[in-house]
Amino acid sequence: MLTRRHIRAKVMQSVYAMQQSQSQDLDKEVKYLENSANEMYDLYLLHLSLLTELHAYAIKQSEVAQKKYLATPADTKQHQLIANNEFLTLISQNESLQKAIETAQMNLFDLHYEYVNNFYKAILESDYYKEYAGKETSFATDRDFVVTIFEEIIAPDDDFYEFIEDHNLTWVDDYPIVNTFIVKLFKNLRPNPPEKYFTPTLYNTEDEKLFLSDLFKKIVLNDNKLKSFIDDKLTNWDKERVAVLDNILLKMAVCELLYFPSIPIKVTINEYLELSKEYSTPKSSLFINGILNVIHKELEEKELIKKIGRGLL
Repeated sequence: MLTRRHIRAKVMQSVYAMQQSQSQDLDKEVKYLENSANEMYDLYLLHLSLLTELHAYAIKQSEVAQKKYLATPADTKQHQLIANNEFLTLISQNESLQKAIETAQMNLFDLHYEYVNNFYKAILESDYYKEYAGKETSFATDRDFVVTIFEEIIAPDDDFYEFIEDHNLTWVDDYPIVNTFIVKLFKNLRPNPPEKYFTPTLYNTEDEKLFLSDLFKKIVLNDNKLKSFIDDKLTNWDKERVAVLDNILLKMAVCELLYFPSIPIKVTINEYLELSKEYSTPKSSLFINGILNVIHKELEEKELIKKIGRGLL
């Protein structure tokens, strides 16, 4: 679930938070970082819990409509269409997923059912639903509809974002990462998926999990050394005006060049350029690219970069 880029983003956020709080308790900060990463999974489960509740609501409304004496075929069909959606049915009936939601206590919509009501109404009133209702039923159509309502209705909803923020402040930074992962997961879904499809592991490998804490520790413990490689490259820059995140991203990149021999140099530089585009100022990527190229050249001349394996230079 977590890619290396996601891990780097989490570390960046934690380094920033540690600087702002001026904390000196490294063990405490490492635990906070690891917990923050674990809570990303809870946010993922919360989203799928919402889709489960939307499906259950559609089934309930379909049953109510069928019992109404004056219900029109159109009234009944609009609820049945969502109730019979194959994609939503897979989510609702996946035992591993539903057990994970229950264990993590992420079905928060018993107390906040207004979000289910509001989203359901927004879906039925949307042009996306009208287009969906006019298509021939198929698994691909059902899947694409769920992806669309997630991307266009659920994910960008301001009220739901505030609910996320109020429930867990660390989720705010994780929100776009989790949403992107969910969309990718949904788009790749095919009929008859494995039981564990909706319950992926948080880390792809044990090495990824270790990378999270190792990168954070090495940045904090080697702060002065990393800073020394950067400061003298800023002679033509007003150091006070260099963005805080740019400084952190530079330290992280230099840290990888020095202390992570299995990560290719090009990968490190490209990853931090992409992070700067996403999290820092519009001109940050150009600034970071220029500084890193100078630092990279200096470290190679001093033979301080020791990479192992083929294709890592």
